[in-house]
Formats: sequence, C-alpha cells, structure tokens
Amino acid sequence: MGYADQRFNVNLSILFTELPLLDRPAAAAAAGFTAVELWWPWVDAPVPGRSDLDALRGAIEDAGVRLVGLNFYAGQLPGPDRGALSLPGEESERFRANVDVAVDFADSLGCRALNALYGNRVEGVDPAEQDALALENLGLAARAADRIGATLLIEALNRPESPLCPIVSAPGAIEVVDKVNAATGLGNARFLMDLYHLSMNGEDLPAVIDRYTGRTGHVQIADDPGRGAPGTGSLPLEALLDRLAAAGYEGWVGLEYKPGDRPSADAFDWLPREARAAR
Repeated sequence: MGYADQRFNVNLSILFTELPLLDRPAAAAAAGFTAVELWWPWVDAPVPGRSDLDALRGAIEDAGVRLVGLNFYAGQLPGPDRGALSLPGEESERFRANVDVAVDFADSLGCRALNALYGNRVEGVDPAEQDALALENLGLAARAADRIGATLLIEALNRPESPLCPIVSAPGAIEVVDKVNAATGLGNARFLMDLYHLSMNGEDLPAVIDRYTGRTGHVQIADDPGRGAPGTGSLPLEALLDRLAAAGYEGWVGLEYKPGDRPSADAFDWLPREARAAR
C-alpha cells in the first residue's frame, strides 16, 4: 500500500494562501490535485453576497476540481476563534444564519461533507448551557445536511493550541457524534479524524484508528511537531494511513498542513505527482 493508494485532497484555507482565494483552485489543479476542501472562506460573512458565492463556485468549476469538504461558519480561522455554534448570542446566531447557505453552496458543487466546529468555553457561562446550545445547533446542521444527503463532521482539536475548546480527544468527539445522532435520529453525524490534532493531544493513534475508523467520515493530516508536510515531523503518516485503509476507510484524506517558508506548490514533494489525482 502507501501514499499512492490514498484519495488526497488539498485544504485551500491553509495551503495556497499566498494566492487570492479565487486563484487557489486552479493552483491546486496545476499541482496535480483533483479535489479540494475549504474552511468557510468569508470569516466576517456567514451570509456572503451572491456574487461572492458565484465567483468561488465558478473558480472551482473552471479549475476542474471537486469540492469534497466545507466548514460551516466558524469565525476567524486561523485565529483565536475555534467555532461559533456553542457560543451564546451573536456568534451562534451567525452560525444558524450560515447553515442553509453553506449547505446550498456545498450542494451546488456536489460536496457531501460539512464540518461544524464547536466553540471555545466562555468565562461566566455554564458549560452545560453551551453544550445544550451546541446540540441544538448541531441538530439544525445535521438536518440541513441530510436534505442533500451529506455527512455532518465533528472534529476534535488539540488542547495545546485550543485550550478553551471542550472537544480535544477522539472519545470526546465521538460522544458528541452519538448525541447528535440520538437527537436527530438521522445517523449522518460522523467523526472527523485529524491525525495532527490527535497526536498533539498525546493519543494512541493506532488505537484510535482501530476503534473509530468505522465512525469516521473524513481524515485530515499534518506532521507533528510543526503542522508541516509529511516527513517534516515524526509521525509515521504513511503507516497510519495504511492502517486506516486496512480498517476499511475509503474516504478522502485532507492535506491540512502549513507549507513552511516555501510556496505551497513546492510543499508536495513527498507525494509523487501521479498519486495526487484521486482515482
């Protein structure tokens, strides 16, 4: 097996960010990739103008790449925010306003995976109140995703970089997945297994893979330490992806790493060009 047997896509919110947003899909295609994913690209606009949505859709279509993953509105990423759906007040309202917009945009490009990031804990607010709000908003997102046959992804972040985020372990994310599926009865909530975040949390990655691959809807990778390309840190990513495949995972693997002090187009030397186009 090995990297050549995986289905890779490029996250255009962390790679190719030296380029304007509308130039990134074509840059990914020029680097040999056929699929991309995105964080919500308008950090201050949960409901952007129709012209903005149309322009991004056109850039993706013109580049000939597939959109295979999209985040719901989550505030400023990268930055201090780590999601909006569990934040009382304006931010959760912005998340709710974004749900149908994001789902419709995903649907227009055939994307069937949407990631909903939990928000940070808020000082002076009962965590139980935040969790109840989160479950309500995740149910809203799951029902919206279901109308287009999409999966709602729940991701664990890492405690060192996101100390106020309450979901910082694989079991913690799976617990939320189970709560959403129980609340909606839809069964379309799934785990987003980000191997970088889980490594930063000190988790036993082979054990996580063995236990949770069947609950996983998407995988993301970066090396640890440093969140760079495979080979820049110490994670045995090729072996871990082989283990995922052996456990039955056949989905996308998102490249969500930093290119370092070089252009993004030069940050894929670990992956033969013929292995970049999904089959």
